Amino acid sequence: MIELMKLPNKHSGVPLRYAQGHFATNHSHINYYIDITYQKTRLSEAKAVAKALVPHFDSTTIIDTILCLDGTHVIGTCLADELTKGGFRSINRHQTIYVVEPEFNTNSQMIFRDNIKPMIKGKHVLVLMASMTTGFTAKRSLEAIAYYGGYVAGVAAMYSAAKEVNGYPVASVFNLNDLPDYASYDSHDCPYCKAGKPIDALVNSFGYSAL
Repeated sequence: MIELMKLPNKHSGVPLRYAQGHFATNHSHINYYIDITYQKTRLSEAKAVAKALVPHFDSTTIIDTILCLDGTHVIGTCLADELTKGGFRSINRHQTIYVVEPEFNTNSQMIFRDNIKPMIKGKHVLVLMASMTTGFTAKRSLEAIAYYGGYVAGVAAMYSAAKEVNGYPVASVFNLNDLPDYASYDSHDCPYCKAGKPIDALVNSFGYSAL
């Protein structure tokens, strides 16, 4: 087990749970593991995250669809509800917001089936992530939205180490101001590996596996 610590957010009331150490993802090695488990599964925290993200968007922002990555569909549903309450504009005829999750093929490419395509094509799509470090997954989602004929409405995350991705600002509850020494390294250029420090855990959007 790794030891999780809590960093409170005075605006949302939702804490950021994290652990410091040497962690490996599919794309990089990082010195912090960000645990979004409770925000993704506990309704009260998901609602709080949604309320904290809404002020980042102008009321004239058009959002038709929320594309939920990293298992953020509960937060996405709460965010859709908050955006609807706020009177955000929508161009779909039902004046509502779609909440969808991507599918990945055997080549790890993001795809949408024919029944989901109408919720992407011609729609303004907000990408929602649990956390963003290298921006690799976010960039893939932006490419997929464009490929399927959609428009990027924005990018949002519970935690983001980046201020923007492909020119789009990232709205987040927590960022580098909260963890200023957060760092991501290429696996071949990781200072921890070079110093002989073993990996504490393998991490991905589902959680962590301690080594």
